[in-house]
Amino acid sequence: MEASSWDALRKQARRLEAQLDDQMSAYRKLISMKSDGSENDIESDIERSLKQLQQVNCQMQTWVSSGGSEVLSHTLTRHMEILQDLTQEFYRLRSSLRAKQQHASLLDLRDFDRAKFDVEEGADSDQALLKEQAAISRSTGQMDTVISQAQATLGTLMLQRSTFGGITTKISNVSSRLPTINQILSSIKRKKSMDTIILSLVASVCAFLIFIYWMSK
Repeated sequence: MEASSWDALRKQARRLEAQLDDQMSAYRKLISMKSDGSENDIESDIERSLKQLQQVNCQMQTWVSSGGSEVLSHTLTRHMEILQDLTQEFYRLRSSLRAKQQHASLLDLRDFDRAKFDVEEGADSDQALLKEQAAISRSTGQMDTVISQAQATLGTLMLQRSTFGGITTKISNVSSRLPTINQILSSIKRKKSMDTIILSLVASVCAFLIFIYWMSK
């Protein structure tokens, strides 16, 4: 499969994840309100989006299994974790809504106003927790972006490493084919060492003569 197929699948997964995030926000608002039947429609929409996202993840899994890199496998794992988190959150919200609906059905009409006050008070706490969870979800999305950038950087470094490795191999091949170069380099090193020794001896003799001259005065 071509890389464009992977890019298309990942773009579709991100679109569905953003769509589910909006649907979840609307669903949270319904939990703090009196039931009017509209929750059934949004629940159906969320279930449909979750199913579509699961299908896209399965296609991405097939793509990776056919020879995808480790970087692509890590990306797939991240998308699968997002799907799992969204699914668990949806089930939790739906259970909370069902519990409130059952509780409301057991209330007597004469106690409705007082019960509504209690539900709203509890909803305020739930709303605060939901806002905090939404902030965490946004932070997770930012982390995903950073991870994608790090993956791109890793790919560049791996390409550079491969390039440098090829250059080293070529240099080694040249050295093995041209032994005369190694001999010339060795001769240059020996001559340099000999020049260094001679200069050291001359400097020592000069210093000794200067010392004798100074002592004789």
